[in-house]
Amino acid sequence: QVQLVESGGGLVQAGGSLRLSCAASGRSFSSSYAMGWFRQAPGKDREFVAAINWSGGTTYYADSVKGRFTISRDNAKNTVSLQMNSLKPEDTAVYYCAADTLSSGWSLKQGRGDYWGQGTQVTVSS
Repeated sequence: QVQLVESGGGLVQAGGSLRLSCAASGRSFSSSYAMGWFRQAPGKDREFVAAINWSGGTTYYADSVKGRFTISRDNAKNTVSLQMNSLKPEDTAVYYCAADTLSSGWSLKQGRGDYWGQGTQVTVSS
């Protein structure tokens, strides 16, 4: 089993920053897994935000967050983070951490994830 626990969500004004973290644990978890973030706004489908391959050497971003969000990981601590800058009201959503047993991260970019966290709320006020 794999457990993913997100933290760091909250309320921020437009233009502000937040840093989300996801801690992975469980007997089945491996640092060879790709990790990523998705989000779901009220009334909308879940959408891909960012992904990172097993080594951290390759990252993927949705066009809507490129240049504003940065994904990173620490394999020694089994954590993945999402630094979100220049936040906009349209970034308001529940953010979910995901892990994929495929290492490249490409599958996450296509919306595929094997394990999911419970989500953390991010609200950006205008």
